[in-house]
Amino acid sequence: MGNPLRVLHVVVNMNRGGAETLLMNLYRNIDRSKVQFDFLTCKEGMFDQEIRNFGGRVHRIPYVSDVGHHGFIRQLEQFFRNHSEYKIIHSHLDKVSGIVLKTAKKAHVPIRISHSHNTKSEGSLLTKIYKQYAGLLVHNNATHRYACSQAAANWLFKQNNTYILKNGIELDKFYYNLSIRTRVRKELQISEDSLVLGHVGRFAEQKNHGFLIDVFEKVNQRVPNSQLVLVGDGPLKAIRMSQVKRRQLENNVLFLGVREDIPDLLQAFDTFVFPSIHEGLPVTLVEAQSAGLPCLISDAITEEVDMDLGLIIRLPLQDKEKWAEEIIRLSQKNHKREVSKSTLIEKGYDIRKTAELTEKRYLSLGGVKG
Repeated sequence: MGNPLRVLHVVVNMNRGGAETLLMNLYRNIDRSKVQFDFLTCKEGMFDQEIRNFGGRVHRIPYVSDVGHHGFIRQLEQFFRNHSEYKIIHSHLDKVSGIVLKTAKKAHVPIRISHSHNTKSEGSLLTKIYKQYAGLLVHNNATHRYACSQAAANWLFKQNNTYILKNGIELDKFYYNLSIRTRVRKELQISEDSLVLGHVGRFAEQKNHGFLIDVFEKVNQRVPNSQLVLVGDGPLKAIRMSQVKRRQLENNVLFLGVREDIPDLLQAFDTFVFPSIHEGLPVTLVEAQSAGLPCLISDAITEEVDMDLGLIIRLPLQDKEKWAEEIIRLSQKNHKREVSKSTLIEKGYDIRKTAELTEKRYLSLGGVKG
């Protein structure tokens, strides 16, 4: 058997974000004797060693925010000069993918995939203007367009010929397990009768942690034996920790940082609260539903995230009181955590099926018979 087809994925870093989690889920389940993943990154990530263990290569260049527009292009040009072996490049930088794919086209990389994971750009006004410019380059330089949802496709591509790659997960890891719930609560020093609200996400404006903490304060006033568990890291974490301290909620809010045991942590929660300002299709909401968790989410998030398990409740971001009331109402219901595995599989979120389809597409694009 010959060498595997090597696909180059372009990301900022391989930490646990939505796109990165999807990539690792795919990588763990793909036939690596046929398709290998390599990564062009700009910063170290928690998955780097696992990638190397699987036989993947992790390349590093500085990001555009560190070296400027022209410096970023020079770094990309040099990379492609030194690595002419890649026939497929798959970029996950949303609008900034336009810069990457234009450089890849100039370097004669034949297959150039742009993948949309979002529905809005983040950053300052200047950053958004730059991303808008970069996004215009996607159209003429991408040979293929992927998105996690139709909403994400409409935002970046504004056209119909987009392949929707579902944010599949390893379903078996997430199904409710009472013994894991008991163990995790004990480790976190949370009593069995506490009401536990959970959130998994980067501390960035998009995730709206300030709103979440405000809502939790209202809940905690009425249910003193309640806890908010925040999983993740990011630039706004210190600000949110200060907010919690000002509200004198330090004993009721846990900041766990970046964790690798998300499936276990989800077992310990009672409700998943996700008030994002915008999203593509968050993997973490697929995971939370697989764990049988009721999910309170903002109505800004695409309806495609609803797995038809009766677990999604959409609320407007203008009314914090309504969020608090809904959380308390849910806590008074005797909620069963079992979910229909077949529903999730039919919806296309079983990673084994997703990996199989992705592998076939890569091999077809690379001109290799599976």
